[in-house]
Amino acid sequence: MGNTAARRVLEPCMTSIAIIGAGAGLGAAVARKFGSEGYSVGLISRNQARVDALAATLVADGVQAAGFAADVRDPASISAALEQVTETLGPIEVLQYSPLPQKDFMRPVLETTPADLVGPVEFSIYGPVAAVHQVVPGMRFLGENKGTILFVNGGSAVKPGRDVTGTSVAFAGQAAYAELLNEVLGEEGIQVSQLIIGGAIVEGDEDKDPAVLADHLWDLHTKRDRFRLQISED
Repeated sequence: MGNTAARRVLEPCMTSIAIIGAGAGLGAAVARKFGSEGYSVGLISRNQARVDALAATLVADGVQAAGFAADVRDPASISAALEQVTETLGPIEVLQYSPLPQKDFMRPVLETTPADLVGPVEFSIYGPVAAVHQVVPGMRFLGENKGTILFVNGGSAVKPGRDVTGTSVAFAGQAAYAELLNEVLGEEGIQVSQLIIGGAIVEGDEDKDPAVLADHLWDLHTKRDRFRLQISED
């Protein structure tokens, strides 16, 4: 999972945000937003080379960041990567779960078999459950009104689409899990929120530019006043 020797030189600044599914669009924008506010940033995706390259770009811009490889369909690898984020960058105050679903998850409803739902469920339900179990104990030590768990989903999480059955079913399950977490963890001062983005993320769009969405995620973390924010498809 990357160059351990290089990571030892990093000095944890404050607490960290771990972004599962970090990429050059929304993930990078969130990293820049939270990094500008003093957070160190753990970038997690399947491709170590890509998150290392993204981390290098962020570091050059003054954001303390490091990349970690994990497969969200492998709960053990998610737990291990999050543990490394804590060891390398400091306690995880914010967890963002926002990996991009695979195209083969999106089949018409009558063509979807039981086997076709295994991947989406592993991706959208087992992965988040593993991540939450890894970070919540540490969030409890940060004190009340500190920890935040952010889920990012497409519009099929709230309005299922007949041609995207896998994500519709799995996102709905993730949404239910997130809402239950919000109810229970909210009693401990840990915020759980969901950002629903209808349609594609579009650079330069006034509503769905990555930087605009990153600002919304920052507000969900800091204002702690709602479970769900939905950005509608035009």
